[in-house]
Amino acid sequence: MSTPSVTELSLLKCLWKEQPLSAREIHERVVDELEWSYSSTRKTLDRMLEKQMVAQQSVHGVNVYTAALEKVATLAAFAHDFGKRVMEMDAPLPVNMFTGSKLVDQQELAALDQLLQDWPAEKE
Repeated sequence: MSTPSVTELSLLKCLWKEQPLSAREIHERVVDELEWSYSSTRKTLDRMLEKQMVAQQSVHGVNVYTAALEKVATLAAFAHDFGKRVMEMDAPLPVNMFTGSKLVDQQELAALDQLLQDWPAEKE
């Protein structure tokens, strides 16, 4: 799985909350966070399409996007990377770090915990 950049993650989070969305709808939802132009949103979506992070289809003549990356697996990859690379931890991050998140519900939190616990060990 290709790990999204911070800006790509912003667009994915938007899509995980509501999809499908047009590029304009996505831009309207992230413009305050990213503070960039509509053309930057379009270019990012094009790159994400090439990386197979999003899927595109035409609905009534308008291109709309859906997330192609699964939310819990993507968040687990970010959490694993943060724990390992940033915090220099060998053990998985405790799932209670994510309690209170507006991005995941209880079922997703349990799946995230399982993914983090079962993360394959890296070869030395």
